[in-house]
Amino acid sequence: MASVSVHQFAQCITSHAWSPDHSMIAFCPNNNEVHIYKLMEGKWEKIHVLHKHDQIVSGIDWSASSNRIVTVSHDRNSYVWSQEATEWVPTLVILRLNRAALCVQWSPKENKFAVGSGAKTVCICYYEQENNWWVSKLIRKRHDSSVTSVAWHPNNILLATTSTDGKCRVFSTFIKGVDTKNAAGSSTDTKFGEQIMQLDLSLSWTFGMKWSPSGNTLAYVGHNSMIYFVDDVGPSPSAQSVAFRDLPLRDVLFISERMLIGGGFDCNPMVFIADERGLWSFLRFLDERKPSSSAKYGSQLSEKFGKLYSQSKYSTNDTNGTPRTRGGGGGAHENCITSVVSLKKAGGTTVTSFSTSGLDGKIVIWELEKQEDLLEYL
Repeated sequence: MASVSVHQFAQCITSHAWSPDHSMIAFCPNNNEVHIYKLMEGKWEKIHVLHKHDQIVSGIDWSASSNRIVTVSHDRNSYVWSQEATEWVPTLVILRLNRAALCVQWSPKENKFAVGSGAKTVCICYYEQENNWWVSKLIRKRHDSSVTSVAWHPNNILLATTSTDGKCRVFSTFIKGVDTKNAAGSSTDTKFGEQIMQLDLSLSWTFGMKWSPSGNTLAYVGHNSMIYFVDDVGPSPSAQSVAFRDLPLRDVLFISERMLIGGGFDCNPMVFIADERGLWSFLRFLDERKPSSSAKYGSQLSEKFGKLYSQSKYSTNDTNGTPRTRGGGGGAHENCITSVVSLKKAGGTTVTSFSTSGLDGKIVIWELEKQEDLLEYL
């Protein structure tokens, strides 16, 4: 198995994030709290519980350089938590939302963060030194439904979003006084909130998305068991649609320019790779298991349905005919994977390990260096 360690922290986990040195982990146990655990003498011990939100915490992100935690919740609020001595002190962020906040992510330079919401808006939040608080600028009237995920481009200016309206969009978030003009080259010619690109590839809800390390490729998933890879982001992008016959994904993570990990309702991380021509395809499940008799029967039904379903004239199809097994068969996760987070080492150039959290309350750490068939893609 590729999983290094499996930790049962709660009955259910909504999202999780790691401290800069990976010695602590913060997660939401599907309620209004954020629990922080620290590895002490080989055991994970609860050291903090962050109480401030009134409803379920829907998103967490931990900044790598400034060591600040940002949380968002269905209560329409966001807090930035800073560590002072042994305590975490919250600062309220003015979001101006009338619906739930659903997702959050720090920008690469950590001078901004983006919040997606059920109000069809995206909040770009930044620190206002004069007033000593966090304020937000809103990208309005661009989405037709809830914003399910946000992803920052490495240049700290472009922001990609997915939505339950089935579309993927890329916006400029340049803020005068916060961003520098040479940070993104020609991107600074665009105004804040200007839409750079919109893709209508999916006919269903769209979820988790990530940029590749170089920022040249954008990947996002649809609830129709498809994943989309977009190159040449701009007025005339090129896109690939990869259909697979298994259950939909919820989140993705680029390991390198040629490998991506996806996690979702199959409870088992999926590996996608790109060949020398840049064509993406599904390789295999990461967690190898021995299927039970019922799982084998289900796989046969899934295989026959998948062959019929995946006949798409605009997609790359997964039709290799190999039976696969899902959660509940003795694998690391027993329920839907909700988030996939990189465990890239400080100063490192490659990602060799990552973690997943799921509705089963587990956080699983995965190691890729021992997977011989994947080494050429790292």
